[in-house]
Formats: sequence, structure tokens, C-alpha cells
Amino acid sequence: MKIIGEKINGTRRRVAQAIEERDGAFIQDLAIKQAQAGAAWLDVNAGTHPDREVDDLIWLVEVVQPVVQVPLCLDSANPLALAAALKVVAQTPMINSISGEPKRLEEILPLVAEHGCPVIALAMDDKGIPERCEQRLEVARHLIAATRAAGVPDDRVYLDPLAMTLATNTRSALITLDTMRAIRNEFPDAHLTLGLSNISFGLPARSYVNRAFLTLALAAGLDSAILDPLDREMRATLAAARLVLGHDPHCLGYTRAYRAGLFSRPGDSS
Repeated sequence: MKIIGEKINGTRRRVAQAIEERDGAFIQDLAIKQAQAGAAWLDVNAGTHPDREVDDLIWLVEVVQPVVQVPLCLDSANPLALAAALKVVAQTPMINSISGEPKRLEEILPLVAEHGCPVIALAMDDKGIPERCEQRLEVARHLIAATRAAGVPDDRVYLDPLAMTLATNTRSALITLDTMRAIRNEFPDAHLTLGLSNISFGLPARSYVNRAFLTLALAAGLDSAILDPLDREMRATLAAARLVLGHDPHCLGYTRAYRAGLFSRPGDSS
């Protein structure tokens, strides 16, 4: 299970302020802490107006990559920003993302193929996010056909079945889990990923919902997720769930997580 660190995202108020003020120290601190917590990629999303996004995304890349060894996940729907960032990135990045929307697929997939990048592929098209599992699976089939035609192997594709908030549809998690199982069955070499915290948007005590959903998603085939690697309880849940599901030979990951202090111990009120 690979974590894509979510915290360097310009839609977050403090990150947006740091981008605006060119506060590199704040961004580097976020990068270092996420890398130390075990993130496999660091998502970098400027989240700014298209007129500024090219410069802002380049700035983020150039600020982050000198202080960490993990590769970046370039997060933008703007092909100009992605193309510019690809010129300055040191390691082959992940691209976040393509979708079934024809324009987005046509403009971004060639960049993915040219640079040999792993890519997140969203199960949505120009009609939006399908309501039913069968419809999302059909979009996934279209995406895999497109990536294969572009020469991108299935094991570089991270299909995102899209988790929608339970606050507006209490069956959202079930639809996503059903879609994951269907994708895993049909495309066993492709990966599955999620923006995990979307499931709890608008609800109180969101961390409980996120942790429950993570466990169920792992059982359905999830092997990566965009989440906060600094969330101790989430990482503890991940370690315990992987153990229960038989993904942790000899219990090594679980015991290492315990020794790293991810679990509360007797007398620990945190």
C-alpha cells in the first residue's frame, strides 16, 4: 500500500498563502515531514488560476525536490502547467490526472506516454461522475483502452473509482467499493487509488469514517491512496488492516508501526 502525501495543495488556505508569499520554508517542512512519515509520492498542487498555475507549479517543484528523495505527483488538469513542470522535475513523477473527458485525455495522456509516468485515471467523463458501478467500470475500460493504445502499461495506471461524500448519498462508499472490486477483477495489473478523505466531506468526526473506509477499501483491492501521512491514527489503521488482510508477512509492518509509536499504549491518553 503506497501513500501519496496530500498536504502540499493550494486549495488549503495555509498552503495557498505560502504559494502566494513564496514561503519556501513552510512548503519544504511539509514535504520533509510527509517523506519521513513514509509517503511514496508527494502530491504538489498549486490550485491557482490558470494564468498563474504554470509559474506556481514550477516554483513548488523547485522548492520541494531539493529536500526530499521521494518522487512527486504533479497534480493539475492544466496540460501547460504539467508540461512546464515536467521540464524541471528531477525524478519521473506521477501525473494526477487523466479522465474519460476527451479534451483532458487528448492533452494529458501524450505527456504521460512521452515521459513514462505513472498516472492517476479518474472514473469520470464529460457527463460527470457516473452514479452506478457499471457506468464507472465502463469509463475505466475506456481509459485502459486509451492508455494501452498510447503505450502505457497497465501497471503504470492508477484507476480512481472516485469516492463521493456519504453526506449526500449514504451508498457512496458501497458504489466505490463495488467499482474497485470490478476493476480489480477485470484489470488485475492496474493499480487502484483514492482521494480517501472525500468520503467523509461535510460530516463530523471525519477521521472515524476515513479509517473505516480505508479498511474496507484495502479489502476491495486498494493499493495506494492520497491521504495525510502525518495522521497517526490513519497509519495505525493501515498497519492493522494490512495485517488482518494477510498483506503483512510475519507481522513485520505491524510491529514496526507499534515501535514507531503509531498505537496508543496503556496509560497513553493521546
